[in-house]
Amino acid sequence: MSSKPPTRPDWKLLLRMTRPGFLTITAVACLLGIASAASSNGSTDWRLALLTLVLALAAHAGANVLNDYHDALNGADAANQGGLFPFTGGSRLIQQGQVTPEQTRALAWGLLAGVALGGLLLAWVTGGGLLLLGLAGLALGWAYSAPPLKLMSRGLGELAVALAWGLIVVGADQVQRRDWLLLPGVAAFGFALLMANILLINGYPDAASDAAVGKRTLVVRLGARASARLYLLMALLAHGWVVGAAWLGWLPAPALAGLASLPLSLAASGLLWQRADRPSTLQPAILLTIAAGTVHGLGLAAGLAWVAG
Repeated sequence: MSSKPPTRPDWKLLLRMTRPGFLTITAVACLLGIASAASSNGSTDWRLALLTLVLALAAHAGANVLNDYHDALNGADAANQGGLFPFTGGSRLIQQGQVTPEQTRALAWGLLAGVALGGLLLAWVTGGGLLLLGLAGLALGWAYSAPPLKLMSRGLGELAVALAWGLIVVGADQVQRRDWLLLPGVAAFGFALLMANILLINGYPDAASDAAVGKRTLVVRLGARASARLYLLMALLAHGWVVGAAWLGWLPAPALAGLASLPLSLAASGLLWQRADRPSTLQPAILLTIAAGTVHGLGLAAGLAWVAG
């Protein structure tokens, strides 16, 4: 443990503060939105796609860092002795004395300010619709952790996460298409539910410390068993949505490739039900949950890209 944090964290430490392992799911969301647009347009502006990806990753990173800052202020991470690092409990860098809360806050707001500026540039190039999506996304990233809303502490964190990742998909589509269509929202719905399941299952190892400091997350509010039922319901709804949307013609048939994640979700749900009262044993289920969301998004994107030719 460091006795004194560095005056200026180096780039490696700054990167660790963003919890980069979780940023992959944001890249998948961008890819899904880009594939959605390509399925109609038949082409992709890869320069705009790259800028979209960078801004989305920076927004996610900023929200992660802001969450660490507020969990340091409310004592949740300091009280957390049962977290499954690196999946739950934050980056732990403040608690380990490697960075200060002030450095964490500065990085969070620096990232989010950069996203705001870059988003204005992207909206100027592609149209005002993206501006609305970007503002909504930044608002969710702030409201998830920060007072007075503190959505994560009110059992609304999962809803915020689902909305945020749905916005990424729709926004990545909008950058390419510069128009509003039903397709990206339909494609995003099931994926967003699986993103919410990541947060839901990650709440199990942190539930005791969260409850101790007044963070009323969904797992704290509902309890272990009811939360496990909700997890299964959302997993089934996510995959049933793809089937129903394809049957109704809202999604092209190749998008059924997104169903490749169903075995992963069911396996994770089974483990969660068996081990809900032993959160320290949930790492395999957490890994399966992350894999399910990733495979689902990639499967949908591959199916839509197939249509684009």
